[in-house]
Amino acid sequence: MSGSEAMAAALRLLALRGRSEEELRGKLRRKEFSEQDIAACLERCRQLGYLDDERFAEERARLLLSQGRATGKRLLLELQRLGIEEGLARQALETARTEHDEMGLLTDLLDRRFPQFDYQSADDRQRRRVIHYFMRRGFTFTDVMAAVQKKG
Repeated sequence: MSGSEAMAAALRLLALRGRSEEELRGKLRRKEFSEQDIAACLERCRQLGYLDDERFAEERARLLLSQGRATGKRLLLELQRLGIEEGLARQALETARTEHDEMGLLTDLLDRRFPQFDYQSADDRQRRRVIHYFMRRGFTFTDVMAAVQKKG
């Protein structure tokens, strides 16, 4: 396979959604392009501005946090899974936190996802289900408890 085929494959992948450099490298490796073609392709994508790990990390962190899908450690792990180094992932998390109120997101998500939930009248199983739902997304136990008790 040639370098132009690697570039075409990279552009198709980037057209679907933004990707980290490491994620794109892995996708191209799985398509069995040579390391030389991959390196040239990644360099060209960086030159054209199609590939920027810092921008990708910040956009992804904003998206996951704004949707309430990940915050805190969960968000860091998600960014690292996508090939973002830890320092850059932490920086992206802090940037996203300045733009979004995590407690506000938590209470909004609680109202949308569990509108009928009342902590006081819920049994232990229902309480665990709701609390674990938010903790799996990276919200702290303290914040979750404050939000669910305030709702009820």
